[in-house]
Amino acid sequence: MKLSHEIVTVQTTHPFIIARGGQSEYKTVWVKVSDGDGQEGWGEAAPSKFYGETPETVVAALGRIGPAIEKASAWSLEAIEAAMNNAIGRNGSAKSAVSAALHDLAAKRLGVPLWKLWGLDPAAAPASSFTIAIAPDDATLRARVEDAKQYPILKVKLGTDRDAQIIRTVRLAAPDKVLRVDANAAWTPKHALRMIELCLDYGVEFVEQPLPPEDLDGLRVVRDRSPLPIVADESCIVATDVAKLVGIVDGINIKLSKCGGLREALKMIATARAHGMLVMCGCMIETTLGIAAAAHFAPLLDCADLDGAALLKDDPFTGPAIAGGRISLGDAPGLGVSRRAGAGRR
Repeated sequence: MKLSHEIVTVQTTHPFIIARGGQSEYKTVWVKVSDGDGQEGWGEAAPSKFYGETPETVVAALGRIGPAIEKASAWSLEAIEAAMNNAIGRNGSAKSAVSAALHDLAAKRLGVPLWKLWGLDPAAAPASSFTIAIAPDDATLRARVEDAKQYPILKVKLGTDRDAQIIRTVRLAAPDKVLRVDANAAWTPKHALRMIELCLDYGVEFVEQPLPPEDLDGLRVVRDRSPLPIVADESCIVATDVAKLVGIVDGINIKLSKCGGLREALKMIATARAHGMLVMCGCMIETTLGIAAAAHFAPLLDCADLDGAALLKDDPFTGPAIAGGRISLGDAPGLGVSRRAGAGRR
């Protein structure tokens, strides 16, 4: 097999701002795996500096993965992911892109969508939320909520000195919608408990990553006193992190760009289920190519936040989508993704 890549710039419709910053322009890396019969599998890396990745580190990681891919059987998905883990450190988005491309290739060879290869039922997928990023003022925030009017579930980004006003404004603008909040690790335990009480008053469903990822003692205190479920994102990277969080949080948020591949994501789901934990899957800012890989295991989730492509100004791909919050997978082979004509630029 041959591994190749392309660095591409995408833009969001609005600046995507969270507690630790943000922007309107993002670079992703499209990865292609080709076999000797002319079949191709595609995946996407959405690197995050928070996890130590950039487009350049992705390309470097692909260079180290390449030799193992060239020698491997395309059907040896488990062995290849193990080989990638041995070849490089975490580099989650780089490995997840290769993993997605290999799964895309395998399902295409069999002529079935990936969800069918896994024996899943697309109708069992939960609705996806749509993210309301941090806005500079209340008027802009209300406009963002209006833009998301087709989505019944909103995930509200917090972690500012205006958090109370943000959640009030969103609730007033969307009185009947399900609200979830994500502090992106910006709160202290004391502040988190105050905010959670306010969130309870405004009918919030759960709170995601209120504290810094390493503050597990603080998370335990917050979870023990919180009337709302607490979901770990930055505190939970791979399957071996799940057991450490039992009794500390109520659920986990999986991201392929964190965990490093579809096999690892399935392990995380199984581990969390074994401990009776809520399971959700999120995403970075990425195209439909990246979102599709996670969407195919959405029937195994309790909650989904797969809006990365929906936040883009121009999505270079067609395929699985979340129109109106409903995750639509379709019957096209593999990931079910097609590149728009002329899409992509370095």
